[in-house]
Amino acid sequence: MAVPTMLRAALPSIPVVNQLPGIRKTGTDLPELVETRYDVPVDRDHVAAYSEVCGFPLKESLPLTYPHLLAFPLHMAIMTSRDFPFPAIGTVHLENALTQHRAISPDEKLQVTARSGGLRPHAKGRAFDLDVDVHSAGELVWQSRSTYLRLGGGDREAAAADRTFEDVPAGGVQWRLAGDLGRRYAAVSGDHNPIHLYGVTAKAFGFPRQIAHGMWSKARCLAALDGRLPDAVTVEVAFKKPVLLPGTVAFGSTKVGDGYAFALRNPKNDKPHLLGRATPLA
Repeated sequence: MAVPTMLRAALPSIPVVNQLPGIRKTGTDLPELVETRYDVPVDRDHVAAYSEVCGFPLKESLPLTYPHLLAFPLHMAIMTSRDFPFPAIGTVHLENALTQHRAISPDEKLQVTARSGGLRPHAKGRAFDLDVDVHSAGELVWQSRSTYLRLGGGDREAAAADRTFEDVPAGGVQWRLAGDLGRRYAAVSGDHNPIHLYGVTAKAFGFPRQIAHGMWSKARCLAALDGRLPDAVTVEVAFKKPVLLPGTVAFGSTKVGDGYAFALRNPKNDKPHLLGRATPLA
C-alpha cells in the first residue's frame, strides 16, 4: 500500500480528523464503484517472494491466491474513494471465495477489475462485497469475492448469511508463526494495515498484539494442499478468530467428495481461525 493510499485509509479512523470535510465518512449507501487495471504484467521474482512467505512451491503457474495481490490496489482504490461510505481501517474481512478457471502462467498479461456492491444488514453491523474478475486476452481466468463487515449499528434481525463449513478437526500439522510474519506478508502483498505490523499499532485498534493477514492464512492452507487440487477449482473460506503473532496454529484437512474441507485452529483450545473448502469446477 503506497504511503498516500495508506494515509487516505487511515485518516477516516482518526478522532477529530475524521470529522473534517473530505475525510468524514457518512456510512450510508454503497454505490457500485469500479476500478480496472489493464495489461498487468506478473513479476516472477515477486511470485517467488510471495510463494516463499506463503509456503507455495515454485511452478510454471501462479499460486491460486496470487491474483488477489494484483487486485488489492483496486480494493484500496475503492475503499479510499470519496464515495465509499466507510473507513478502510477497521473494516473486518469476513469471507473470501475465489474461482480459478484454469492455471495462469506468469508470462500472461492480465486485466483485473474490481467492483463494490451487496451492502446489506448484518447482526454486528453492515456487510458488503468486493468482486474481482481477472481476464487474459479476453478470457475469464480467475474471480473472487471478498466479504467485509463494518462493525457498529448491527441489525439483530438480520439473517445470518455466513457460509457453513464442515467441522474439520485440527490434524497433526502445526506451524509456528514468527512475530514478523505480518510485516513479511505486507512487504509482498502491499497490505500494510497497522493491525498486522507491530504490537503497538495493533493495540491501537483493540488487539493484544499484531495479527496475521487473513489472506495469508488462506494461502498457507492452500499451499498445504498443493498437488491435491485441480487447476479449475473454487475455494471458499470464512475467517473466524484472528491469529495472534507470534503464535502456533494447527492445520487439518479431510476429503469431501472430489474436493477438500480444511481448517486452521488454535491448538490450545481448538477454536477455528479459518474454515474452508475447495471444490473442483464441474
